[in-house]
Amino acid sequence: MAKAAVLFVCMGNICRSPLAEGAFRAEAERLGLDILTDSAGTGGWHAGASPDARAIAVAGRNGVDISGQRARQVRAEDFRTFTHIYALDQGNLRGLLNVAPADATAEVGLLLDLVPGHAGRGVIDPYYGNDAGFEVVWTDVVMAAQALARRLVDEGWV
Repeated sequence: MAKAAVLFVCMGNICRSPLAEGAFRAEAERLGLDILTDSAGTGGWHAGASPDARAIAVAGRNGVDISGQRARQVRAEDFRTFTHIYALDQGNLRGLLNVAPADATAEVGLLLDLVPGHAGRGVIDPYYGNDAGFEVVWTDVVMAAQALARRLVDEGWV
């Protein structure tokens, strides 16, 4: 079996997916797992930008530094480079499925489907809200990161 590689995807790659990437990196590190991890957006308008300051702040308050991440758009090769691609909501899941190349090998799914009792739910988009929305996102992505790490271990990916 190939080594696990995980990509988290939201719309602009400055709020939710950077937080998911940071939470998963922290969980993988805590467990001693070596997993390629990245994030991207279905849109490219923020390409090269740092995560939203509110996302950096909530991650930092929880001991995770995401300030070095830079936004990028999903590319066709991501569907072959990564073994698992998780959308943060249903709209971005549809977007991923629409752009997946015919030779895609990645498993593509909805991130919160990994969390018991949260299947079918999307992670809220906090961009136009206040700091409280970023706290909700952090809670959701930490739950998902823990569930994903357990799944990858249980399935022998790491």
